[in-house]
Amino acid sequence: MTDPPFALGGRRVWVAGHRGMVGSALVRRLAVEPCTVLTVERRDLDLTRRAAVEAWMAATRPDVVILAAARVGGIVANDAAPVDFLRDNLLIETNVLGAAHAVGVAKLLFLGSSCIYPRDAAQPMAEDALLTGPLEATNQWYAVAKIAGIKLAQAYRRQHGRDFISAMPTNLYGPGDNLDLTTCHVVPALLRKAHEAKVRGAPTVTVWGSGRPRREFLHVDDCADALVHLLVRYSGEAHVNVGCGEDLTVAELARLVCDVVGFRGELAFDTTRPDGTPRKLLDVGRLAALGWRPRIALRDGLAATYRSFLEQGNMSCPSSRLSC
Repeated sequence: MTDPPFALGGRRVWVAGHRGMVGSALVRRLAVEPCTVLTVERRDLDLTRRAAVEAWMAATRPDVVILAAARVGGIVANDAAPVDFLRDNLLIETNVLGAAHAVGVAKLLFLGSSCIYPRDAAQPMAEDALLTGPLEATNQWYAVAKIAGIKLAQAYRRQHGRDFISAMPTNLYGPGDNLDLTTCHVVPALLRKAHEAKVRGAPTVTVWGSGRPRREFLHVDDCADALVHLLVRYSGEAHVNVGCGEDLTVAELARLVCDVVGFRGELAFDTTRPDGTPRKLLDVGRLAALGWRPRIALRDGLAATYRSFLEQGNMSCPSSRLSC
């Protein structure tokens, strides 16, 4: 814990990746802090281009950087484009951390992912489980890039004394999530499938895999609040897990989603699809010791997310041309 806390008042905070789910939640959360939030559109700054990142940082001079930008996707996307997930994420983190050091930012927060931990890590997964075993094969490319980002942040701290910290969020859900069934994660996929099945009067919703893997889910607004808490309260080399400390099976999640959406049919499990890691539950003791707890219950968060998707018109059914 930092003593005194790192003050955000009067700081210029760049949220890299502000259009993404986590980035947009951070922008919402930082709006109540006495700081200036900086953003830049992807069309105006390609984070994989080193010279462009260095020039933008030199011209803008942020005091704080939160690196929420990344190439992300689910199991299918990771399996289909391993080069893209490894290369692009390595370039983004190398360019942003290097430019942050060059301009002398006061603090940087790097966001990783719980997939950095070994496939068969002891549960719940503590921070020191990193690099103690083989990764899950279906997302190893993304995981390797994120591990490199953690180590790069630590290296800047050791070699140059930079206050660079890292946080490892668990599986996130909430407004702004991706609803493309070929690239999205499990919560938006289930919300969309359950909604479309309800609209069409379908008898079943298909869930990829056996439904047995256990997963932890945190609402993205809770995540953003935890990340701001870490910016203010934490300064250390070790990364910090960000989660709720509770999990459930994918089958239990699917039933909860169907109940929230109002789908009354049955679940069908497509066991030809991979399950991924058997269980992913984070040990959040380090974060709890810093004084942070989640506020949004899973059912409440799922209901709010579903309402958000409906209000934004994101639950359309193009295959049947229905207005959902």
